Amino acid sequence: MDVSQRMKANLERSAQTPDVLEIHPPSTVPEDATFVRELRLEALASHPESFAADYASTEAESVEVWTERIVSYNLDSQGVICVAATGNQVIGMSGLFRGNRPKTRHSGTIWGVYVQADWRGLHLAEALLEECIGWAKAQGLVIVKLAVITTNAPAIRCYTHCGFTAYGIDPKVICNNDIFYDELLMAKVISIS
Repeated sequence: MDVSQRMKANLERSAQTPDVLEIHPPSTVPEDATFVRELRLEALASHPESFAADYASTEAESVEVWTERIVSYNLDSQGVICVAATGNQVIGMSGLFRGNRPKTRHSGTIWGVYVQADWRGLHLAEALLEECIGWAKAQGLVIVKLAVITTNAPAIRCYTHCGFTAYGIDPKVICNNDIFYDELLMAKVISIS
């Protein structure tokens, strides 16, 4: 059973209606900037230990900054931001940016994976990751990497299920409220060149 089939099966078992949920490939459009920014702020407020970005700095970024980021990603093939939405509500997101130098353009980094609490357990994060990985393959990337705090077992299971493998630990990389968090470094080879 692939990700979309598992997601649909879980939605059918839940109170949600499967035909109102969409994953927006290949990427967001400038009109999505407000919704993406709001969801990112929600993620940073709900789980500040899970992200290197902080709420205050992200809140200071205007919608125009997010619009420019989306446009730049789309125009220059710098990256992609995928969202899961139901109706006009964005309920999940994941981003990927690629290396910006000639020697690193083969590599991408997943960032900002987040699904609202009421929608977790439905394989939406997997579907978002698969969209990002699909974009990376289409762009000719060879490897995709990510980092996740070592205490986030559900995310680690999700990433492992999507084919990512651990290759190291970055110690004390995030400090939130005077508590240090290590990050598990993970990678997925998507093309053999």
